[in-house]
Amino acid sequence: MKRYIHYYLQLWAVATMLLSSCVSHPDVPSSSKEAKCLPAIFPDYCDVTVPCNIAPLNFMLPADQYETCVARFTTPDGLQQTYGHGVKVQIPEEEWNTMLDASKGKSIKVEVWGQKDDEWLSFTPFEIHIAPDRIDEYLSYRLIEPSYVAWTFMEIAQRNLTTFEETQIFNNEITMNDRAKGQCINCHSYQNYKTDNMLFHVRLSNAGTVIVNDGKVSRVNMKRDYTISGGVYPAWHPTAKLIAFSTNKTRQAFHTQNPNKIEVYDLASDMILYDVETDSVSIVSNDSTLLEVYPTWSPDGKYLYYCKSVPLPEEMRDKDIRTTYPKIQYNLYRRSFDVATHNFGDEELVYDAASSDKSVTLPRISPDGRYLLFALGQYGCFHSRHHDADIVCIPMEQYTGTALTAETVSAVDLRLVNSKDYSDSYPSWSSNGHWIMLASRRDDDNYSRVYFAYFNNGKVEKAFMLPQEDPEYNTFLLKSYNRPEFMIEPVKISVDEFSKVFDK
Repeated sequence: MKRYIHYYLQLWAVATMLLSSCVSHPDVPSSSKEAKCLPAIFPDYCDVTVPCNIAPLNFMLPADQYETCVARFTTPDGLQQTYGHGVKVQIPEEEWNTMLDASKGKSIKVEVWGQKDDEWLSFTPFEIHIAPDRIDEYLSYRLIEPSYVAWTFMEIAQRNLTTFEETQIFNNEITMNDRAKGQCINCHSYQNYKTDNMLFHVRLSNAGTVIVNDGKVSRVNMKRDYTISGGVYPAWHPTAKLIAFSTNKTRQAFHTQNPNKIEVYDLASDMILYDVETDSVSIVSNDSTLLEVYPTWSPDGKYLYYCKSVPLPEEMRDKDIRTTYPKIQYNLYRRSFDVATHNFGDEELVYDAASSDKSVTLPRISPDGRYLLFALGQYGCFHSRHHDADIVCIPMEQYTGTALTAETVSAVDLRLVNSKDYSDSYPSWSSNGHWIMLASRRDDDNYSRVYFAYFNNGKVEKAFMLPQEDPEYNTFLLKSYNRPEFMIEPVKISVDEFSKVFDK
C-alpha cells in the first residue's frame, strides 16, 4: 500500500508541474492592512542565503489561515514579477534563473500579501540573498518511514538541486527474493562526490554490498571470520581504491514514553579497511571492550577520523545495554595513514566530548581541511532521533595535538543552523566547502528533511529547506530523507543494471 502511495505522490508531482506551467502573474492588492510581521511562509525562506544555481524557492501561506497569496519579487536591477495561485507561490524555473543571474552576490526583495476573511494583509518584506558560490548539482538520499519495525518499500533517490528532477538509484523490491524476510538498502557513499566509484548496502534478502569500481558494478560480501559483520558505515579514501568501514552488531529499541522514540545502539563495533581491487579486509581497530564507528577521511587521505566510546563505569560494564545505553558516550579520534603501505599510526584523541558529558558522532572534514563538522548529543551514536542533537563546527587550526574540549575550543557560531529542541544530525560539506547540509526533524519532530546553510570563511547563514516544486509536497510525503549526500554528478547506472549483479 505504501508503495502505491509513493507512486501517487509521483503522479501528483507531475500534475503539479503541469499546473504550474500555466503560470499567472497576479496583480498586487490595491489596498491592504499592514501586518507588521514577516509572513509565516512554509518553508521559511525569509532572509536566507542561497546558492546562485538553486531551484526555485517556492513557498506557501498556511492554508487554514489564508485564502490567497500574492508575492512580488524585485531584483537589484529593478526587474519585478508577481506570483500566486491559491496560497502557493510557485515560480517557473526559467524566470527564477533570470532573477538569480540578476541578483548574484546581491539580494532579491520579496513582498508578500495574504487574503484572510476578504481582507488583504501586507507583511514585512524580506530578502533572499544570492551567494556567488554554487552548490553541487546533485543530492542523494534514502527515503524511508521515520519509524521502521518491518522492511517495506524503500528507495535511494537522487535529486537535481538546480531543478526539481528526482530519479531513482535503486529500490528494494526489484531484487527482493524473500518477502517474509524483507530487504533493507542503505549507506550509499561516493568517492570525492563522484559516482564512478560508489557503493550501497543490501541487507537481509539477497544481502551484499553493491560496489561500483570505475563504472563497473559488482556485489561483494565483506564478512570475514575475524570481523563482527560485513562493512556497515563507509568512507571512501579520497584518492585510493580503499574504503574504511565500521563493522557493527546493531540493535533497535522502541520507546513508549521517551520522547526520543527510537534508540539505535551497538552491541559491538570495530573499524576495518576494504581494498576494492583485491577484495581484502584488514583490521584498523578492534578493541573488544569499546565501540568504534563512523569513519571519515581527511581530504588529503592522510588521516582517518572516527568515533570511539569511552569505558563505562565499572559497576555498569556487565549490565544489559538496554539499561546502560544513556551512559554510552563517544569521543572523536584519528589515526595517520600511509597510502603506500596501508599502515595506520597511533590513535590521537581529537575531541573529548565525554568530558562535557556529551557524545560526538558523524564527523566530516571540510574539503580545504580547515573545519571539522560533527553531530553532538547527550549520549549514543545515533543522534537523528535525539532531541538535544546539534551540529558543531570547529576550526581545525585549534587542534595542535592536545585533545579539544567544549571548554577549550572556540566553535563556529551555528545558531542559525541548529533548531532549538529537535534533532539536527548527519552534517556534510559541499565539494567547494561553501555549503553545509544536515538532516533535521525541526518541522514536525517525525520526518527528517534536508536543510542547507551557507558557509563563508567561518561565518554561517540561516539554514533553509530543500526546495520543492510544490511547497506542500513534504507535508504529504510520509518518508524521511536519510543519509543525504552531495554529488557533483548523477549516478549513471540504471536500476535495472544494478539489479543484474544479484543474478550472478
